[in-house]
Amino acid sequence: AVSLGLSSIIVIIFFSNDSMSSVALQLFTASLNYTLLAIPFFILASSFMTTGGVARRIIRFSIACVGHLPGGLAIAGVFACMLFAALSGSSPATVVAIGSIVIAGMRQVGYTKEFAAGVICNAGTLGILIPPSIMLVFMGAILQVSVGDMFKAAFLPGLLLGAVYILYIVGVGVLTPHRAPVPNRAEIAKLADNGAPLWIEVIQNLLGPLFLIVAVLGSIMVGLATPTEAAGIGAAGAMMLALMTRKLNFSVLREVVRDTSKTTAMVIFVMIGAACFSAVFKRLGGDDMIEELFIGTGFGPYGLLILMMGLIFVMGFFLEWIEISFIVMPLFAPIVATLDFGFEATGLELLVWFAILSAVNMQTSFITPPFGYALFYLRGVAPEGVDIKLIYQSSIPFVILQLICLTILVVFPDIVLWLTRL
Repeated sequence: AVSLGLSSIIVIIFFSNDSMSSVALQLFTASLNYTLLAIPFFILASSFMTTGGVARRIIRFSIACVGHLPGGLAIAGVFACMLFAALSGSSPATVVAIGSIVIAGMRQVGYTKEFAAGVICNAGTLGILIPPSIMLVFMGAILQVSVGDMFKAAFLPGLLLGAVYILYIVGVGVLTPHRAPVPNRAEIAKLADNGAPLWIEVIQNLLGPLFLIVAVLGSIMVGLATPTEAAGIGAAGAMMLALMTRKLNFSVLREVVRDTSKTTAMVIFVMIGAACFSAVFKRLGGDDMIEELFIGTGFGPYGLLILMMGLIFVMGFFLEWIEISFIVMPLFAPIVATLDFGFEATGLELLVWFAILSAVNMQTSFITPPFGYALFYLRGVAPEGVDIKLIYQSSIPFVILQLICLTILVVFPDIVLWLTRL
C-alpha cells in the first residue's frame, strides 16, 4: 500500500500536470460507494465466528455426518471449510479457524501430516469464492456489477471445487488408506465430543449457522436486502450465535472489535494506495496502452483470456487480492467485455464470468508454492511437526485440481452464468 501510494505521489509531483487535489477527489468519490460498507460488517461477522466457538460446532457436525467414510475426517474438514466460508466470507479466517482444530484431529487418528495439511490449506481458500466472499463484494463494487449476481455466479463453482476436493479425498482414502485411515466409532464420538444422534447434532451445531447463511445469502439473491444490509444482518447474527455458545464476554467482544478495526483499517489503507496508483495510471494513459498492447498481440479471445489469467496468477504471488482487484480488474474488464468467446452473453455477464475466473485463479495462486499466502496462514496454526516444506509438498495435488476446475469453468461458462440468468 505504501509503495503504491508513494510511487503515485512521486509521479504526480514530478511527471504530471495533475494536482494532488484531483487524486484526493477521486479517492473521496470511491469512498462514497455504499456497497463497500459491507466489508467491515463481513469482517466483524468473521471475527465473531472465529472467536465464538462456531467453527468447533460446525466441525463436530461434519465429523458426525461423514467421519465413518474413507477419508471421512478430511471430507469433514472440506465440508466445515465450505460452511464456515459461507458464514465468514474470509479465506484467512477459514484457514485459521478450521485448520487449528481439524489438522490435530486428523493426526490423532493416523492421517499423514502432508495429507492433513494439504486438505485444510486448500479447502480453507474456498472463503475467497463461496458467497458471501468479501473479495466478490469488492469486485462487484469495482466492476459496477450486481453483488447479488456475483454471489449467484460463484455458488456453483464453489460447489464444484468442494466436490472435486471430496472425490480426490475419497480416492486417497480408498487407494492409499494408510494416508487417511477410517477412525472407529469411539474415535469419531470423541472427535465429535459426543455420541448423540445425527438429528440432535443438527439442532445443536448446525441449525443456527444454517439459518444465518440462508438469511444473509437469501436476502441478497432474492433482492430483499442490499449487500451492506445483509452484511449487517450477518454481523448481528454472528454475535447472537457467539452468545448462544456462551463464548462471548466483554473481553472477547473487545478483542473482536479491535481485530475488526485493525483488519478494516488495513483493507482501507491498501485500497487507498491501490486507488491512487490506478487513478494516476489511467490519467497517464496507461489503460489505453494496456488495451493496445493486448489487442496488438494478435491473440484470439481465448488466447487473451489465458494471457490475462497467467498475469493474475503471477501477481497473486506478490500482491493481495485487494490490489489485484483495484488495479488489474479495471484494466482487463473493458477488454473482456468487448471480446467474442463464441457463446451468447451480454457485456455484464462477461464481466461476471471473468471475475469468477479471476477469483478461482487467485485462489489457486494463493495455494501455490513458494509464495502462496494460504501456505503461511496454515503454518501459523499448524501443529508441531508440520513445517512449511511439508505444506508446500501437500499443496501440489490441489493446485492441479484447481487448474482442472478453472479449465472446466472456461470451457463451460454456463456453470458460472446459469444462476444469474434465472
